[in-house]
Amino acid sequence: MILLLISLAGLGLFLWPFLGSSLPAATPALLVAFGSLGALTAFELGARRLDSRGLALLAALSAADAALRAALVTGIGGFSPIFLLVLCGGYAVGPEFGFLLGSGSLLTSALVTGGLGPWLPYELFALGWVGLGAGLVGGVRRGRRPGWPDILLLGAYGLAAGYAYGMVMDVWNWTFFAGSPQLGWHPGLAPLAALGRFGRYYLLTSLAYDSFRAGGNALMVGLLGMPILVGLRRLGRRFRVEWDDPGRGRGFPASARSEHQAAGDLVVPALAAAVHRSPNEADARSGHVQKVAGEPEQAAPEAQPASVLLADHPDPRDPHARGPAG
Repeated sequence: MILLLISLAGLGLFLWPFLGSSLPAATPALLVAFGSLGALTAFELGARRLDSRGLALLAALSAADAALRAALVTGIGGFSPIFLLVLCGGYAVGPEFGFLLGSGSLLTSALVTGGLGPWLPYELFALGWVGLGAGLVGGVRRGRRPGWPDILLLGAYGLAAGYAYGMVMDVWNWTFFAGSPQLGWHPGLAPLAALGRFGRYYLLTSLAYDSFRAGGNALMVGLLGMPILVGLRRLGRRFRVEWDDPGRGRGFPASARSEHQAAGDLVVPALAAAVHRSPNEADARSGHVQKVAGEPEQAAPEAQPASVLLADHPDPRDPHARGPAG
């Protein structure tokens, strides 16, 4: 539900030009983007679907992704390596994590490279949606060992996401293009007329450019997707913990039993309870025997007479000590 509300807020920013008005001012757009990102993070933390380990993983992947983009800021055509970790992270972990990873990676990259501007809120939503979609696609095979079906599925999605990202971001670019009366945007356009102009604008100016991004996404997933998915799956298995329910299998109804399983794919396991040894056991291991109060003392075997010891333990080699033959 929270992802739907956040996506609707972002969709409102992109649909604004098709309703006859220009894009919102930069400050309100930034408030919507940052507020949505903060609200999703707070919700995930409050619901314990994102804990300290998950937050650390999110920060590490965002930093690594920002470094990849910093190494190739301009890209090759529309290609950028920032999409690889967003695709794999969302596919392996989930849509919420994918959205946060996409938005967080782009925000970190903007802070590092100085790419802060009126386009930033639109990029946050656009790349966040790429990670969200990867999480939805990955739900088909999540929990299974990564294999070539995952690479093919994620590669196909990365190909489509490359075009979708470029098309969404062109809405922002299109509002500044007024050179052609057949392609440009101006306030007061009817929704259908605006949609037709935007379609022609995208086909003529951006389709070939976005093809580099789409092809690059599929190529990166094919070459590097397998080890990344395997690594993320191992992390997910280490971060997940399931608590055995003592009521399971004892005849209690399902409604009376609780699945003490931490929510989400990335969970910090609770600290295991310490095993308390009994004092007698601890003393026995340390060589000290504790005397129970009220129990009479027993004489040590070596302090008893030898006759008593022989009577209690007869010599099996003595024929007279064996008793009458049966």
